[in-house]
Amino acid sequence: MNAFRILGVDPGIARLGYGVVDVEGSSLRCVTYGCIETHAQTPLPVRLQTIFRELTDLIQRHSPAVMAVEELFFNRNTTTAFTVGQARGVALLSAAEQSLAIAEYTPMQVKQAVTGYGRADKQQIQQMVKLLLGLVDLPKPDDAADALAIAITHGHSAPIERLEVREANRTTGWNWERRTR
Repeated sequence: MNAFRILGVDPGIARLGYGVVDVEGSSLRCVTYGCIETHAQTPLPVRLQTIFRELTDLIQRHSPAVMAVEELFFNRNTTTAFTVGQARGVALLSAAEQSLAIAEYTPMQVKQAVTGYGRADKQQIQQMVKLLLGLVDLPKPDDAADALAIAITHGHSAPIERLEVREANRTTGWNWERRTR
C-alpha cells in the first residue's frame, strides 16, 4: 500500500500554516510543517504573491494528492475576514494551478476529528496532533499545528476517496493523484 500525501493549510495573510502528512492505512506520519509569513508593511498584492509562490513551491516539492483547507469562520472583524479570505483564495488558486484536489473543513469538523470534541482549545489540538503524529515536541506555531490538524482531519475523513483514487490509477494507468500519465 502506498502512502497518501495530504497538504493541510490554515489560511492567513500574516502567517499561513501548512502541514504535510502521509497516511498509510491507519498510520499517520508528519513529513513537514511550518508557516509562510508576510510582513504587515508589505503591500497586500505582494503578500498574496509571496503566499502563492511559496505554497506552489511546497506543492511541487512534496507532491501531495490533495490540499485540505480550513473554511473561514469569523463573527467579529470583517476586515480580517476579507484579508484572510484573500489568502485562502490564493491558496485555492495555487492548488488549482497544480491540478491538486481540494477538500474543505470547518473549524468544528477539524476539532471533532482530531480531539473528539468540537470545542477543543488550541492546546488540546496541539497535544492531539503531537500524539497522533508521534512528534517529540508540540508543533508550533499554532498556525502550523492547525494545518497539521486539517491534514489529519482529511486523513481520517477520506479513506474511501483514497481507495477510489488508487483504483482509478490502477485501472486507467492515469495518476489521478497528480493528474499525469
